[in-house]
Amino acid sequence: MPFTSQEALATLREACQAAGLAGEDARLIRLGENALFVLAAEHVVVRIARSLDVIDDARKEVAVSAWLHDQGVPAARTTDHEQPLVVRGKPVTLWHLIANDGSPASLVDLAAVLRALHQLPVPADLALPKLDILGRVSERISGADVLSDDERQFLLGRYQELRTAYESLKFPLASCAVHGDAHSDNLIKASDGSIVLIDLERFAFGPPETDLTVTAIEHTLGWGTRAEYDQFAERYGFDVLMWEGYPVLKDINELKMTTWLMQNVSEDEAIAREFRNRLFCLQNPAELRRWRAF
Repeated sequence: MPFTSQEALATLREACQAAGLAGEDARLIRLGENALFVLAAEHVVVRIARSLDVIDDARKEVAVSAWLHDQGVPAARTTDHEQPLVVRGKPVTLWHLIANDGSPASLVDLAAVLRALHQLPVPADLALPKLDILGRVSERISGADVLSDDERQFLLGRYQELRTAYESLKFPLASCAVHGDAHSDNLIKASDGSIVLIDLERFAFGPPETDLTVTAIEHTLGWGTRAEYDQFAERYGFDVLMWEGYPVLKDINELKMTTWLMQNVSEDEAIAREFRNRLFCLQNPAELRRWRAF
């Protein structure tokens, strides 16, 4: 069944019933790799994944949340329910709503969080998987119904080229726990001033350069100033833009950003237009990137 906002809402209703939560005031706050709903009266965020194919990631994010709290790292906290739930064939996790006034976290905040995270010793019993930087990408391409045969073959070919290029990289920094989707929107500046890390499903063990590249590519797309990026690199202590392997990680992230957006083209005409813009740029590497953030 397609993972639409309507299907996500049906899943939410059944999940609330199973967990004994009031869901009448549920509000969809994001539809991407997951659907996120806030239950204001319950002070809970419900996170619904697309299919049981990713249930191990749901189990992992619950375990990672507990580990980060044990380490004193402010991070999203699960409720006391047994988790993940499985509802309508989808993993569902339940999280305490983080009180905040909407003030954004800065790139300096992100650099500080990543530096602390990347220095944490990883216990063997956490069993973090090895980072698969292109995980889910080929499945998105193969399953998409918005691609022509030529477009599908192009994207699958690009996927294979980049997987081969990634495997040949030599990383200067030591492998560690990585977030896997480390941009500032995955931080919340809480009402008490603390910076809270969220969206833990892509946690893995791998090169920290992969986390740093997320901010670097957003800078190159014009989604921030050079001064902000320089402050980020200085606070972290490493500038991934200066590393010779960065272009490979940049290309990988562009492919991921395009196929991620592709999943929701039926939801919104603006998303459909932006997907076509990004696909055109992948097919024409010399073209200037004028990408909108979603």
